[in-house]
Amino acid sequence: MGRTWIKSSRSGGNSGNCVEVAMGEAVVPVRDSKRADNGPVIEFTRPAFASFLADVRVGRGLPA
Repeated sequence: MGRTWIKSSRSGGNSGNCVEVAMGEAVVPVRDSKRADNGPVIEFTRPAFASFLADVRVGRGLPA
């Protein structure tokens, strides 16, 4: 069975500049929507993805 990819509601819907995720049982795959069919997929463990989201929410790791 294929993955169900989710795009952020803040992506503007028709924009091609989006990151998509698919919530798996053990991993959370992430891909660039512009290269959805043939681009790379990064897989986070669920705890690592939760940590990544927590950092993004508080602006940690953003360029100065």
